[in-house]
Amino acid sequence: MMRVFAIIGGLLPIMLFGGTGSEVMRRIAAPMVGGMVSATILTLVMIPAVFLLWKSNLILKKKEKAYYEIHKNYCLYSI
Repeated sequence: MMRVFAIIGGLLPIMLFGGTGSEVMRRIAAPMVGGMVSATILTLVMIPAVFLLWKSNLILKKKEKAYYEIHKNYCLYSI
């Protein structure tokens, strides 16, 4: 996080203020700031959410398998 804030903090003056060569640097700074923001959001929100969905799906499959095993044995012995 500190690295992201440092990069964005260094690029914001280039992106917002004019000066010598600012036209060229502004075109470079804007996509870099956007990329840093989107990568941070992806890292802090999307990856844990996908992991949570994946892990809950694995737990659900294990429960279904255990339920099937219990009821399969019950049906075999009840005949």
